[in-house]
Amino acid sequence: MRRIRVVVNDLMQQGYVYYLTEPMGRNFHPDFRPELTPREMLGLGVFGGKYMTDCRDEFPAEWFLNARLCHERHDPALNFFGVNASQPLSYWREKGWIYHEDPRGWFQWYCRYYMGRRCPDDERQIRRWLAFRRHVWQIRKHCKPGDILCRPRQRQALLQWAYDSRKL
Repeated sequence: MRRIRVVVNDLMQQGYVYYLTEPMGRNFHPDFRPELTPREMLGLGVFGGKYMTDCRDEFPAEWFLNARLCHERHDPALNFFGVNASQPLSYWREKGWIYHEDPRGWFQWYCRYYMGRRCPDDERQIRRWLAFRRHVWQIRKHCKPGDILCRPRQRQALLQWAYDSRKL
């Protein structure tokens, strides 16, 4: 695959350049097996609909066809489970979880990784994704199979990390 140059100009990054070096949705690290694509996540409702409202030009238009977005504010009602399962970006910054090339956090990294970008932060983000799986086990331990009303905040958080918690 030939390298494709992407230039980002949105509210959080101006003139940021990265390259797509892998085919979209393919050649992932063997330990990274997300259950949802960015398009599926946006269509289900994640991050209160506020996450991707100013950076559509960077990603495929079809990702946004059925996206549940709100330009004005974070609206938990837009989330699949209708609850807030997010911490503010300031919290993520305080914890040191934000990589300088992905100022919006994990989901931005995942969208770019899915598109085909590979970067020095991949290993760390994949380890974080793997660690989040502990919430799958908690739902399995405390909820009856198929009871999607059990632990909605935890299920919403899993959706926001590309785990399909509707199937637990």
